[in-house]
Amino acid sequence: MKIVLLADLHGNMVATEAMERELEKIRPDDIWFLGDAVGKGPESDRTCDWVRTHCGHWIAGNWDRSMSMYPEYNAFYRQQLGQERIDWLDSLPLEDELKISGFRFRLVHGRFLDPLYLSFDPDEKLRAGFRFHDGRPEANGLICADSHRPFIRPLEGGYALNTGSVGNNLSLPRAHALLLEGEAGPAPLNITILSVPYDNREAAERANPYPDLPNREAYQREVRTGIYSR
Repeated sequence: MKIVLLADLHGNMVATEAMERELEKIRPDDIWFLGDAVGKGPESDRTCDWVRTHCGHWIAGNWDRSMSMYPEYNAFYRQQLGQERIDWLDSLPLEDELKISGFRFRLVHGRFLDPLYLSFDPDEKLRAGFRFHDGRPEANGLICADSHRPFIRPLEGGYALNTGSVGNNLSLPRAHALLLEGEAGPAPLNITILSVPYDNREAAERANPYPDLPNREAYQREVRTGIYSR
């Protein structure tokens, strides 16, 4: 059983298409989306549609929910997306669970439901992410996104994992995702960080025809360098 978990496409179709080509080689059994299909980049409508077409499970990220929460700030993206896509983003849950190889992972984007999880956070903070907000029994693992940096952290009683970002990864300007390989019951679990190169210059240039894109130059610097600019 091969399961890919990815997040934070953020309107970057160049990176998304590079990840798609890699997934065609891997041929996963399922793809889980962990939030933030939209925002930041120039092609949020296309990355949103990609998520709807290619993923079998979805949870919402902070940017997905912010389209309705902050309509004036997100006017550019809202006009590009249209109301039907925004309604779909609003319908997504904020947490879910995944069972594989004897592990039961809690899945969450991070914000708004949880804090931002980073690789160097204390064990206690990451371990708190095992607890569901909707009353389900505590998990023995956490898979999140939001920080735009992938990581794998072994903790007492389980693992904390981060998908990194497909379209706006920081530190390393590549498209990132997680690949989990295991079985339905207790069995070995293989956890792989997918790090996929893409044409960063082309991704930055895709924003040029959109002078009204918020923070356009900052976004272009981030996809070229991986250095946070805002």
